[in-house]
Amino acid sequence: MGQITLQQVTKAFGDVEVIPPLDLTVDDGEFVVFVGPSGCGKSTLLRLIAGLEDITSGKILIDGKDASHTPPAKRGLAMVFQSYALYPHMSVRKNIAFPLKMAGLSKAEQDAKVDAAAKVLNLGSYIDRKPGQLSGGQRQRVAIGRAIVREPSAFLFDEPLSNLDAALRVNMRLEISELHNQLGTTMIYVTHDQVEAMTMADKIVVLQAGRIEQVGTPLDLYRRPDNIFVAGFIGSPKMNFITGEAAAREGAHTIGIRPEHLTPSPDGGMMQGRVSVAEHLGSDTFMYVETDQHGTLTVRAGGEVAFRHGDRIGLTPMVEHLHRFDESGQAIR
Repeated sequence: MGQITLQQVTKAFGDVEVIPPLDLTVDDGEFVVFVGPSGCGKSTLLRLIAGLEDITSGKILIDGKDASHTPPAKRGLAMVFQSYALYPHMSVRKNIAFPLKMAGLSKAEQDAKVDAAAKVLNLGSYIDRKPGQLSGGQRQRVAIGRAIVREPSAFLFDEPLSNLDAALRVNMRLEISELHNQLGTTMIYVTHDQVEAMTMADKIVVLQAGRIEQVGTPLDLYRRPDNIFVAGFIGSPKMNFITGEAAAREGAHTIGIRPEHLTPSPDGGMMQGRVSVAEHLGSDTFMYVETDQHGTLTVRAGGEVAFRHGDRIGLTPMVEHLHRFDESGQAIR
């Protein structure tokens, strides 16, 4: 079991409250991603769950039991950090086995658990190497292996891919997702990268200034953001926002339209403008269009689109995909 429940949890450093009263439930077996900009409190919240920081008030329940003041080692959780934190003088086998050795397991039990973890993570051929002989992705897999052998009720990942290059990040993203499918264990994953959140999560928790802005599946947040912050944070490229008369005609203070929901044409269209930059990426073309009335709008079109810098074009929004927000930035349903 790996259900984690936060009840009115707060965290303050002196007089500064970084986590206002917060409620959240992570169900057993879920892959939940905490996402938000730097300083939003996502890593602090993860550390509170792990017990690496003390809560100021409220309760943290793990499988229904109050673990608010339980030491980290006794919470049944395993944390994987941004830095691999491997022992450089130890082999992969000894690094993975270290928590088992500290727990007093026999050599035979250690070897059996390490071999099983190495098989899951495809580390068998590296088992006798030292960390200095491994790539960044392989080192991160060793760190995950060290967590797996503890057989925790939940894994906690604190931006584990941020030290890897772009290609390795994609590979490790796939590997962690596959690991979750294999193990079925609860996972809480912290990232500032909304692409990671969208591609990995069963459920996303969007945070800003320590507060939960919205909780939902990736498609829920993409299709029905609760407010302008979530609408602008989820989705790449970012949603376009328009205020003024055009928004008022739609009964809103602000309207949002995603780049993929603007249709470009050589002439006509509801809006006109000039292409300032066109990024041809093969399957997609991203265009930044200086419109006559609404400033710069981002357009995502097919890779075959031939518009170039300086071209005059028309833009027509797909009206059924407009998002409407009131003066406070809340969605109008």
